[in-house]
Amino acid sequence: MSRIHVSIDRVVLRGFDPAARTAFLRGFKIELARMLAEPASRAACTHSRRTPVLKLGRTALEPGIGGARKLGGSVARAIARGMKP
Repeated sequence: MSRIHVSIDRVVLRGFDPAARTAFLRGFKIELARMLAEPASRAACTHSRRTPVLKLGRTALEPGIGGARKLGGSVARAIARGMKP
């Protein structure tokens, strides 16, 4: 079994109320963990790299807590897709 250690120094969410911020982070963490648990994603992480900035493009934000959670998952998927072997 392999392990992946991910360090994210800072997440800046301007304009989110506290409940939406919590929902975003929860969706982000859950989806990132799920994506990194897949064998193809693990293979992409075999060599340590530091990426100071990853531009993900535009993503829509639906209203409410559900929208924030969904946005967090979308960002996590975009990060996982951005990892290349």
